[in-house]
Order: sequence, then C-alpha cells, then structure tokens
Amino acid sequence: MSDRILSLLGQLYAPQDAAAAYAALQERMAKTPKQLSRRTVLYDERDVLLITYGDSLQDRETRPLQTLHAFAAARLRELFSGIHILPFYPYSSDDGFAVIDFYQVNPSLGTWEDIAALGEHFDLMFDAVFNHMSAKSQWFQQFLADAPEYQGLFRTELPETDLSMVVRPRVSPLLTPFTKTDGSTVYVWTTFSADQVDFDAATPATLLRLLDVLLFYVEKGASFIRLDAIAFFWKTVGTNCLHLPQTHAVIQLMRAVLDEVAPHVVLITETNVPHLENISYWGDGYHEAQLVYNFTLPPLLFYSMVIGSTRKLRDWVNTLKTPSERTTFFNFTASHDGIGVRGIEGILTHEERQVLLEETERKGGRVSYRRQSDGSQVPYELNITYVDAVTRPEDTLDQQAAAFLVSQGIMLALAGVPAVYIHSLLGSRNDYVGMTQTGHNRTINRAKLDVNALEAALQDENTLRQKIFVGYARLLKVRRSLAAFHPNALQQAVDAGNDAVLVLVRGEGRERVQAVFNLTPRSQTLSMPLHGRDALTGNCFHGEKLLTPYQMLWLVQDKH
Repeated sequence: MSDRILSLLGQLYAPQDAAAAYAALQERMAKTPKQLSRRTVLYDERDVLLITYGDSLQDRETRPLQTLHAFAAARLRELFSGIHILPFYPYSSDDGFAVIDFYQVNPSLGTWEDIAALGEHFDLMFDAVFNHMSAKSQWFQQFLADAPEYQGLFRTELPETDLSMVVRPRVSPLLTPFTKTDGSTVYVWTTFSADQVDFDAATPATLLRLLDVLLFYVEKGASFIRLDAIAFFWKTVGTNCLHLPQTHAVIQLMRAVLDEVAPHVVLITETNVPHLENISYWGDGYHEAQLVYNFTLPPLLFYSMVIGSTRKLRDWVNTLKTPSERTTFFNFTASHDGIGVRGIEGILTHEERQVLLEETERKGGRVSYRRQSDGSQVPYELNITYVDAVTRPEDTLDQQAAAFLVSQGIMLALAGVPAVYIHSLLGSRNDYVGMTQTGHNRTINRAKLDVNALEAALQDENTLRQKIFVGYARLLKVRRSLAAFHPNALQQAVDAGNDAVLVLVRGEGRERVQAVFNLTPRSQTLSMPLHGRDALTGNCFHGEKLLTPYQMLWLVQDKH
C-alpha cells in the first residue's frame, strides 16, 4: 500500500516533491492509532443513514447536538444505522459549508463529547469540505499576511486569465479580490461564493494539511467521510476544472491512506453532475470512492410522479451497474440542498426538464441557476421540500402521505445505501418564513424545528407529520429486515404492462422481493399477476392484478 501512496503522489507532484510529501505523510499516518470498528461488513441491507443539521431540532434547555441525540436515541434506533451530521464546525456562511476551523465543533451546537455520544449508538458521517474554506478563517488571514507556512494554501489567479472553460455551479464571479496585509490585491478562486476561498492542492503542503484533517476525523470516530464538492478540487487553467485526473488521484490517495489506518471508513463523493460523470468516482471499483450520491434519482423520480409514468425511470434503473461488490449508490430524494437537475442531463429532454421547473414554481418552490461559459444561466437545482414536490395540494392528508411514502418506498427499494433527510422523515413543508429571513432559496428546506412542538405533532394523528413519520418508520423497519435489499443484491425493473406502475425485482437465491408501486391517485391494472406475502402488511397475494391509488407492495417470494 505504501508503494501505491508514493505512486499517487508521483502523479500529482515532481519526483522530489512527491518523495518529501510521502515522507511527511508516513510520519503523520504513524501517529494515527489504528482505528477499530464495530462494523463487520462494509455495508448491508441494515444500513440507512439520517441526514440532518446539528441544529435541525432545537430545545431551549439543551445544546442542539444533545437534543438531536435524545430524539434519535428515543425514536430512531430501530430505523437508522447512522447519522450524517452536516458540517458541525464553526462557519461564516452557507449554513456550515464555509468552515472557519476544521478541528472544532461549533460551540452553538455542542462539543466533541456530544459527537462522541451520538457515535455510541450510530455510525457517523462527517463532511470533509476540502474544496474551500471560509474567507474569515485564520488560515486565510494568515495567507493574506504572507505567513510562510500558509503560502500556496489558496488558489490565486491573475484577473486577465482566460477562465471561460471553467464549469460553474453558481452565477457569482469565479475570482474574488482580497486586500493583503501589505496593501496589495490578490485574486482568489471562489467557486461557490466570495466567502468560500478555494484551496490550491498543487502545493504539496496544502494536500498534506487536508490529509491531516482527514486523519483527525478518523480519530474522532467518522465511519463515513463525505467529500463535499470534490469534483472541483483540482484547478488547471485551460481546462474545465471538473473531474480532472488529479482530482481522481487525490481521492485514490485518501482511499489508500484510509486502507492503512482505518479500512472500515467509507469514502463518499458528492458530485452534482450528469450521471456518467458522477459514477466515474467509483474508479475501478476498489481504489476510489465506495459510495457516490445518486443525483439522478431525486429529479427523475419527481418527474415520474408528476406525469404519472415510470417509463423513463424504469429504463434508467436497468442501466445501473457498479464496478465491484465494494461500490454502490448512496440513494436519496431530498437533502439540505435542493433537487439538483444536472443528474437528468441526457436522460430528460429540455421540455421534460421544463415540466419540473414549472411544477416546482406552481407548488411554491424556487429555481436556482448556474452560469455557463457563454455567460448564459441554466437551472441548477429546484428548491422545494420533497413532500411539497410530489404531493398534490388538493389531496387529503392521507392521500398526500400515501403519495409521498410511495416515492420514499421506491428510493428504499433501489440497490444502494439509502439516506433520509430529516425533513422528509418528519413530513416538513416549504419553509417560506425561513427563506424570507435569509434571502436564500435553499432555506426553504432547512427549517429549524422546536422539538417539543415536533413531539406534539408526532402524537397527533390528524397531522401530516404524524402520518408520514409513522408510515416511514414502518418502511424503514421492514426494509432493514430484508436480505433482498442488500445494496448490491440483484436489481431489475420489469414491464408491468402499465407505465403508471413501477415493478422492481430485488434479490435472488434464498430471498426475492417484488416491489410494486402505483405512482398515481387512480387505481391501476397490471398485465402481470402478483404473488407473494407483502412484507409491509402481511397480506398474501395470489394472482391479483389491481392496485389501489398510491398502493405500495413489497412482495416476498421465499425460495426454500
């Protein structure tokens, strides 16, 4: 493995620099205690992660991380194996993704002891926000002061440089001017905002500094490390600065380092890009990321629910493959960000994508844009809760809950490790008050909930929150009990003779599940008979062909 680490460094730097970086990295790794894990496998059907901010749940009497821990310990132990706590470090903007200090817990959330307490009951995912850092951080201030050990830490460029080829995820300027301590002006690469200054990993010391953070997260108990916005990591003028070979080499280096000190730690890449570009981060299936975000699923499922047809979804599902048994998808429908639309490029036409934009705005959501090289703006993500996206305002609460749970049942049945955003689990609606207060579209799906009011709503059978939470809990408990839902188990979407219905066949050998979903508010007839015991209700089916509105079945077909 050491030879591989040296080889990867050699792909990034000149031989002398690579050798020096290798020696420094070996010294750092030697100081990192070998990490033990309670996990006996990389992942299996029992793995489901909750995605949440550290302060999504709030109580005036306790710190937010303690509030989260109490709620999770009381209500979520049987439902989730792990929790992705979105950046819990001190920050200056972007709800945590402009990190001021990678080594500290935001004191407004809690302490490292609170993180450790959560880790006693759940596997934890930490964010490695390695593309950029807060412009208000001490690292950047030292850089502006020309402190020797901070030189080369952040990427600068001359303002006259032609950067028109660079792929942008935002409409803000790529370069931002900053005044140094000596009064001179420096133009710093800012992919996401003027407050998020990009690192320059072409300097070996920069990469070593970030690998120190990676090893620190391992020591602090991370079982999953999410590489945020990693596709933009390496910059080379004259290219699109996206998915560069050096970026892949850096991820492979991280994997090689982890394989030596903590082989159980899973790397997951967050790359909101078209599907084929996204899955390139599995590499050969053994030496890069083990999980990639399935960015195509949220908008494609949304589209299928809107038009009441599963044809595009079914065809896409049957293209999904992984390069090895050590790789799989990270399936989700909602997250702290909006519903990204880059994942459906090449899958939905311009007119079909327009349907989603119009539906989002009709239901009170917003559309966020990115800038192309020619200066034009194109849709980047849809800002709306997934509950509001896939339900109809005119329906009853029971019908809305059923429609939403069908969408989540599809996500849970697909091959991969599922992840559930806390506002999906809790049936949250669009947060217009929060969005107005911050002025940011993404706040619409980032509400802060008073845990006492939440508990009252979860006890009230007449609330959408209660109906969705109870239904979701049932889905999660059953899903985690079925071997056919192993992340790498066989998967096929079959033609049911009715495009309003999706039929997924999962598993083989001892256990096989036929998952059936009616995506519409109307009864639907199938051309194929249904056989098996529904794991969700215990009912048995012997040849039936009629589905009620929004009906969902997980038919177990045991082979003994």
